[in-house]
Amino acid sequence: MSEQEKLSIIVFSGELDKALATMNIATGAAASGMEVTLFFTFWGVSMLKKKGPKKGASTILGKMFDKMLPGGPDKLPLSNLNMGGMGSKMMRKQMKSKKVQSLPEFLELAQELDIKMVACTMSMDVMEIPKEDLIDGIEYGGVAAFLNEASESKFSLFI
Repeated sequence: MSEQEKLSIIVFSGELDKALATMNIATGAAASGMEVTLFFTFWGVSMLKKKGPKKGASTILGKMFDKMLPGGPDKLPLSNLNMGGMGSKMMRKQMKSKKVQSLPEFLELAQELDIKMVACTMSMDVMEIPKEDLIDGIEYGGVAAFLNEASESKFSLFI
């Protein structure tokens, strides 16, 4: 297969700073004319959770995952200096004062730029995250779908 001006990113981390870096790279690439695919797996799926009440998991283990995982893009911790959540609040406040887009705004921009966002169905199944709990406008697929995209990409990143 020939390489195209295409970028594929595995979004593994559920941490704010890494999520922001992912979205900054992805939206920058899309704005430059590249075709971009984001594959959200394991902790990265938390980035796609809707605000408000959720359907949630049905088993005890699934409910434990639901309680332990961040409740959406506004709830992600920092990878360093999180300080019990104070670090991520300080980061969000600083970003707002500097007029830097928030993570939910980056997600909206990604959809406007036609960035393909795929939630890993295996991760969703393991952590019992129902489709109804995720934002609209995303796709669902397994690792084979991502590998197909990545094989056609000029760049592939793991964040």
